[in-house]
Amino acid sequence: MRSVVKNSMSSNLRIALIGGGPGGYAAAFLAADLGMQVTIIDPELNPGGVCLYRGCIPSKSLLHVAKLIDESRHARNWGIEYADPKINLDQLRAWKEGVVKKLTGGLGQLSKQRKVEYVQGLASFENSNTLRVKRSTGNEESLSFDRIIIATGSRPAVIPALKLDTPRMMDSTSALNLADVPASLLVIGGGYIGLELGTVYAALGSKVSVVEMLPGLLPGADRDLVLPLHKRMEKIFAVIMLNTTVAAVKEETNGIRVTFDGPEVKEREQVFDKVLVSVGRKPNSEIAGLDKTQVRIGPKGFIQVNKQLQTEDPVIYAIGDVVGEPMLAHKASHEGRTAAEAIAGHKVAFEPNAIPAVVFTDPEIAWCGLSETQAQKDNREVKVARFPWAASGRAMTIDRTEGMTKLIVDPKTERVLGVGIVGVSAGEMISEGVLAIEMGAVAQDVALTIHPHPTLSETVMESAEVFFGTSTHTYRPKR
Repeated sequence: MRSVVKNSMSSNLRIALIGGGPGGYAAAFLAADLGMQVTIIDPELNPGGVCLYRGCIPSKSLLHVAKLIDESRHARNWGIEYADPKINLDQLRAWKEGVVKKLTGGLGQLSKQRKVEYVQGLASFENSNTLRVKRSTGNEESLSFDRIIIATGSRPAVIPALKLDTPRMMDSTSALNLADVPASLLVIGGGYIGLELGTVYAALGSKVSVVEMLPGLLPGADRDLVLPLHKRMEKIFAVIMLNTTVAAVKEETNGIRVTFDGPEVKEREQVFDKVLVSVGRKPNSEIAGLDKTQVRIGPKGFIQVNKQLQTEDPVIYAIGDVVGEPMLAHKASHEGRTAAEAIAGHKVAFEPNAIPAVVFTDPEIAWCGLSETQAQKDNREVKVARFPWAASGRAMTIDRTEGMTKLIVDPKTERVLGVGIVGVSAGEMISEGVLAIEMGAVAQDVALTIHPHPTLSETVMESAEVFFGTSTHTYRPKR
């Protein structure tokens, strides 16, 4: 159990955060609440990190617009017709940037209210306790601290063979800048970032193609969750190429010529106005001077830490994307708070039973705990209870019945081990599953919890009822 009680040990400590993202500022704010003297060092004007400046927040702002455009077109099914939308890119871009500015500015105010020193600049190590800080003004200075937390995050991965020095080749950062809406766009990578940004550009008017080297989109996610999304993506994307790799890219006068390779390739060479490379992210662990400390980096580039997020160097901690998968903002925030409490001398450890993952496509996909795919890999006996949204009154009222909610249950103890949801607002619903797993709930706990009607959240309750064969809105004949 966490405690925020200040003690004499923590009140005398000077703490530095290298990186002001969701992990860094969460750690800094809690450390300040615990009485420590805290400094955040980050290149941006205010805290926020990649998530707020170039990731989660701007992408979700644009995805909201994409959903609105799609719903306006879908309304024809209900007898309502709108004219085709007119896209004012400058205004759309300004709105997205306004959201970012408000949130990061708010974090700047919270820093001041907590008396957290914020240094805009870059940090390198002189030794385990001393940082060389180059401020944005150009001034450099050495600052010493009792503890240092590394929260440097990650960056888009780059495939050297697909690297071209041209604005026609985009990564997730440049794609979010929304310089224009290309007539045709190729997304390399069928993971969540590629699908989310592909959805945005398709809604704005681009002819979007997706290429994925593996047999399915969203590798690692349960196939029954991905299927409804794949079917919808086939309607909004020009083509989805699976089991296909990009052999070469070459810039020409009218675009990027892409050469494909794979058993299902129908047209080996195609030209696209722009190409978005979205093949994962790499940890930012190449910090100048880190070799002057005892910090160890693993073979995949992640900084090695224990359950208190402490590195091999006892005065240095590390959190977030730089310490390993899953690379998620909410995971980083909780790691940051754990590190701050560990430094304060509290008995804590980062050992969650469930970390939710959400893909903010349309429909959304969310899951937590044990997945069906992982259970199969581990040869673990589980029982899966699925409730189809075609039987949900609420799903029918919004004309989105393609969804599904499932529980993964231990057949002996009936404990809920995992939850998966595909459908509208799946990301808003998955927290109930996380809480159930963390609290050690059994299927009957979920089934007996009264859910409001008509809501999509009822599908969680009814999936538990499916486990017992007593779901009100589905029928399974007794054997």
